[in-house]
Amino acid sequence: MRDDPSLQGKPLAVGGRADQRGVVATCNYEARRYGVHSAMSTAQALKRCPQLIVLPPAMEKYRIASRQILAIYRDYTDLVEPLSLDEAYLDVSGVQQCSGSATLIAQEIRGRIAATVGITASAGIAPNKFIAKIASDWNKPDGQFVVRPHEVDTFVAALPVEKLFGVGKVTAARLKRLGAQTCADLRSWSMVELQQQFGKFGERLYHLCRGIDVREVCPSRERKSVSVEETYVTDLPDLAACREALPELLLRLAERIQRARAGHSISKLFIKIRFDDFQRTTAECSASMLDDETFHRLLETAYQRRARPVRLLGAGIGVAEARDQQSGLLHEQTGLFDQQG
Repeated sequence: MRDDPSLQGKPLAVGGRADQRGVVATCNYEARRYGVHSAMSTAQALKRCPQLIVLPPAMEKYRIASRQILAIYRDYTDLVEPLSLDEAYLDVSGVQQCSGSATLIAQEIRGRIAATVGITASAGIAPNKFIAKIASDWNKPDGQFVVRPHEVDTFVAALPVEKLFGVGKVTAARLKRLGAQTCADLRSWSMVELQQQFGKFGERLYHLCRGIDVREVCPSRERKSVSVEETYVTDLPDLAACREALPELLLRLAERIQRARAGHSISKLFIKIRFDDFQRTTAECSASMLDDETFHRLLETAYQRRARPVRLLGAGIGVAEARDQQSGLLHEQTGLFDQQG
């Protein structure tokens, strides 16, 4: 839309082709009004919005924009934790610019992104990462929202449980069956009760529903895995076909590991399969180096769990000594991939 003004106001998506089982990577707000969203199949997106314009990704263009945006962030603070090409946490608690106001800093950053990169940005300003992330979604696509320390308790209490970090559809449904629709409902549970229901994650739920998040902004986020995957135009019909497809996938994986300089820190190998009924499974094992024979054994293990045609095959490694991510105060989302969630 930035580079082609004729696309302004039209439903637009970036993704793969419908006839090649493509998936929507992102879409604009005009497309979202029709129910199109990221991770939806392109074919389904076109059913919902027949006039949808689907463009292929242009990764180098996105990387250039991302580098420009990160450079702007770092004019204000070294405590920048990138989450993706278009999202980052910034800890601006010790910044002197803009009279030390996180709100004014966010406004200035958003203005500079618009002037320099030509895209919009949204920001959330809050005392911790969890709330800043949620706040960044509040006034999209080109705005910001502030949650001050004394507002945290009320703000979080009204949030639906699915807004909690780590709560997906399955956990949200389970919480609702247990009577917890909102964070206020969840606060009636003790930590022990939550741990009995959800294990270690129960402790996280206990703190998040109270707006507590002590993670710090971590500028150097260690890579935890390296992987590649392929969605096939025609399903791989059986294990023999999967075996035949695996060497090309492993070659791509080796190249990606080399670029990431992760070859000396391998901790596990894994194979991921999505079957034709969309059920997924992963087989993994501890390892310290790439080994084709091990990947083939993992493939067989994963395949035998359902023994159905395969639409997606993936291979990857886990990286040793990956530290837990830690956190911050101001969350920026740019319009480069302006997506919910």
